[in-house]
Formats: sequence, C-alpha cells, structure tokens
Amino acid sequence: MTRTRLAFAVTLSAVGLAVAGCGGDDDDNGDAVPADETTEESAGGGEVTGTVGPGFDISMSGTDELAPGAVTITITDNASNHNFHLTGPGVDEATDVGGEGEESFDVTLEAGEYTFVCDPHASSMNGTFTVE
Repeated sequence: MTRTRLAFAVTLSAVGLAVAGCGGDDDDNGDAVPADETTEESAGGGEVTGTVGPGFDISMSGTDELAPGAVTITITDNASNHNFHLTGPGVDEATDVGGEGEESFDVTLEAGEYTFVCDPHASSMNGTFTVE
C-alpha cells in the first residue's frame, strides 16, 4: 500500500491488531459499535493500533489513557473497499481505499478528541478517543 506520510517525532513502535473492527465489535444486528480498548502500556510506552475490515468494522486499541506526545499508530487494513482515516488536533492520516495490508503513522498527539472513520462509510464506520 502506498501513501504519503507526514512524519513527526517517533517514540513508540506498534504491531498489527488481530481483531477486525471498523467502529468496534459488531452487535447482533450488524451495526458497528466503536471500540476503545486499553493496553497496560498505553500512556508512554504502549501499542496503539487500528484495524479496518474485512467486514464493516473499524476499531482502535491502546487509546485509553493516552498522554500527549509522539506515538506510532499501526493500522491493519483488511479490505480493499475501506480505508482508515484518523483526524484530530494536528493529525490527518489515512490509508488508501483500494489497498490492504499494514501501515504505520508517526504522529504527535495533542490534548483533544480524535476521530477515526472509513471515508466511504463514515456514517456507520467510525469511532473516537480522547487524549488528556
């Protein structure tokens, strides 16, 4: 997958997430539910990952208790009809629709709310997290 990346300071490395989720875990009726899971090392040393596809799922992990600062976010894109687009204070990074695979973004998070969406399906495939 190709994509121009805006590079910021790097302090963390991340690995792909095994759980597919575009908005989180699917409930029984198929609607996506935003997911926001915590790793023990989220603030200042943990893994921040995102996953999109293969179904209509999008999710992020490691976003609870994130402090402002540099982080690497690794995205696993499991579907060619979706992308993963992260926006928030000073951040606007996305994978390509049509591509699949793993991609990492080096970002500097600031205090505030961040949104992740699949651009073609933003009304149903989305989630948020807050950096404090």
